[in-house]
Amino acid sequence: MTIPLCIPNLTGRESEYLQECLTSGFVSSVGPFVKRFESLVAEAVGVHDAVATCSGTCALHVALVAAGVRPGDLVIAPSFTFIATANAIAACGAIPWLFDVSSDTWCLDSHLLEDTLARETRKVGGGCFHKATGQRIAALTPVFTLGLVPDMARYRAVADYYGLPLVVDAAAALGANRHGASWGGLADMAVVSFNGNKIVTAGGGGAVVGNDRETLTRVRHLTTTARVDADYNHDAIGFNYRLTNLCAAVGCAQLERLSEFVAAKRRIRDTYHDGLADFASLEFFPEAPEKGNVCWLSGAVLPEGGPLVNTVVQHLATRGIEARAFWKPIHLQQPYLQAPRTSMAVTEGLWRRVVTLPCSTDLNPVDQQLVVAAVREVLGVD
Repeated sequence: MTIPLCIPNLTGRESEYLQECLTSGFVSSVGPFVKRFESLVAEAVGVHDAVATCSGTCALHVALVAAGVRPGDLVIAPSFTFIATANAIAACGAIPWLFDVSSDTWCLDSHLLEDTLARETRKVGGGCFHKATGQRIAALTPVFTLGLVPDMARYRAVADYYGLPLVVDAAAALGANRHGASWGGLADMAVVSFNGNKIVTAGGGGAVVGNDRETLTRVRHLTTTARVDADYNHDAIGFNYRLTNLCAAVGCAQLERLSEFVAAKRRIRDTYHDGLADFASLEFFPEAPEKGNVCWLSGAVLPEGGPLVNTVVQHLATRGIEARAFWKPIHLQQPYLQAPRTSMAVTEGLWRRVVTLPCSTDLNPVDQQLVVAAVREVLGVD
């Protein structure tokens, strides 16, 4: 495509840092860039510690294991999320209990959460159990959809009342805020991603972040095969989940430009809003209070009865513009068709209408106006 959807901006010090790795020979999971990367991530989200991992999915998996999730448990998560959220739960041998989202944030509906747990669970000996099946509810895993930080106070209250670890999938939320404040300390643990399409990339990778040093030390131990000494003794089932020094070098160069990238994302979002605002039936992605959303992706929600997402995508493709549909909900995915779930009125009314538009941080204004013009054309605005 002439105008791609979302590609990394690698015009900083990436090459310089990678050359340092090659010169030093530190190319695997040991090296100075790994420690620097973890420090920069922790600083960016406002927490004491971060543990870098080889992917965001691995980060969420090991965080859930460290939180005590066991085979056969239920873990609460929204259905409107990328499948990696559910896959990380399944990798623990647990089962995602899928919930609908709120229409104003696209994040897990806290009112539905409160009502459902009050009706369908019971507290026993400090634990929370599903009445119908007897399964233990092992964790609460909200998702910061598109990098938007919702009102965490309600999730925190539910988690505390039912004794649930609060582990947030904040894959796309690096650089976001809530009322101007960092979000990293709002959960017991949170997870960020550095995949190639994220605002900051390491070519892949993820991180577990939090303020509980003891828990993060446990996470770090599990990501290094739970090895306890040089004689290859291991005290738990661990994982080879550490990030390489090469990837961390790229991530460090990217993190140096985080504020620049976030500002670019927000300008792109505003340009789409301004350019398409006169199409009254068109909706846009949710916004956080005081414009704290990081605007990881930009796009629009097509009107009911209007053109299909595939129609828009194909029309833009003929003009060299890449656009895509958005997440298919977890409860409609083959591996999770039997997973327990709430009603999904918001999710099912939303997901087929979301179209994402080009939003690379180096998208130039001329190209973005070409995108706006093509969208207006297919919607019949002009």
